[in-house]
Amino acid sequence: MKTPPPPPSSSFSLIRKARLSPYFFTILAFMAFVAVLYGEDFFSQQLQQSPHNDQPISKAVKKRERLPFAIGESEGRCDVFSGRWVRDEARPLYEESDCPYIQPQLTCQKHGRPDKEYQYWRWQPHACSLASFNATLMLETLRGKRMMFVGDSLNRGQFVSMVCLLHSIIPENAKSMETFDSLTVFRAKDYNATIEFYWAPFLLESNSDNAVTHRISDRIVREGSIDKHGENWKGVDIMVFNTYLWWMTGLKMKILRGPGSFNDEVKDVVEPSTEDAYRMAMRSMLKWAKKNMDLKKARVFFTSMSPSHGKSIDWGGEPGRNCYNETTMIEDPTYWGSDCRKSVMQVIGEVFGESEIPITFLNITQLSSYRRDAHTSIYKKQWTPLTPEQLANPSSYADCVHWCLPGLQDTWNELLFTKLFYP
Repeated sequence: MKTPPPPPSSSFSLIRKARLSPYFFTILAFMAFVAVLYGEDFFSQQLQQSPHNDQPISKAVKKRERLPFAIGESEGRCDVFSGRWVRDEARPLYEESDCPYIQPQLTCQKHGRPDKEYQYWRWQPHACSLASFNATLMLETLRGKRMMFVGDSLNRGQFVSMVCLLHSIIPENAKSMETFDSLTVFRAKDYNATIEFYWAPFLLESNSDNAVTHRISDRIVREGSIDKHGENWKGVDIMVFNTYLWWMTGLKMKILRGPGSFNDEVKDVVEPSTEDAYRMAMRSMLKWAKKNMDLKKARVFFTSMSPSHGKSIDWGGEPGRNCYNETTMIEDPTYWGSDCRKSVMQVIGEVFGESEIPITFLNITQLSSYRRDAHTSIYKKQWTPLTPEQLANPSSYADCVHWCLPGLQDTWNELLFTKLFYP
């Protein structure tokens, strides 16, 4: 994936020409003034909007060292996260009925979705194209290795998508899927490889860590507790973290300090802002990776916030409606829903920007925000019987958080594939 070299730097040309110009120093002074006046605000604004970086966000990247697993480079300085959706008749990359590993919460066709249009869209970056997903290359790269997705149910959806993208080239008797409490393991036996998912919605220890029973409204996270889960992550070669949705309980987050139980009536709990609590988790994640992973051989990814579409007024729709019955995407390229806190995206940019380890940021937020059409909506397994009132108003029970498979999350893995091999 190569592009012609860029033209000579305009600033270099200006200086070369300015040797003969009496206005050179005036121009230079003006440029310096503008840089000082606006530079810091511009950088902060970019972080707040979203850190669109085609390179891992960390100080270590400045060294331009070759990252583990890389076999090439992306085209020029192409930002693969900035682009548009184009219809592609070659999609989907697999059929829902051909992948037995999709949870019933994500099998939209099986549960009656009448259209398939959401399956036919491909992400097209403005300045380049994504590398074609190559299942053989991915499995050969994983030979003798572990790949793990750690986070909440949205990361589990990305994990299942990856399994679906790979499993068809593995013989039936050479693959398996097993779940052990919080850990689910897909094995490609001939490759001695595993693709795994670990349930840890906050990354840190919390009162929502039970893999089955975790719907707790009064959520509490234990300070400095990432090692509780991290013991199960050691030895992983490709790590994909995510955490966002579970933090969105309001403007503050409860943090438990000390060794007490989450169930103790009297406990040491503080309530910092959600952003400060989230910052603590991000720093804990990076500290764990630095301490426990050999970053000369392993890679760390972080998937940004997955948007939901629970308020149709965000895109000019009728009040009280949501993603239900939406079969087209949002066309406004500047759209940003109210469910995605820019302040949290800014925290990610700040923490990753000061990091000493190379962490690759998968910025799926903006491109996913357009896809109000791709949610599971009402087309999923319902774990409790629906009431007559719900049946009369489908919007009341539509799931506008999770995504149908095949669908949007396959694109997340195409981006992961691209940044793994062509960073």
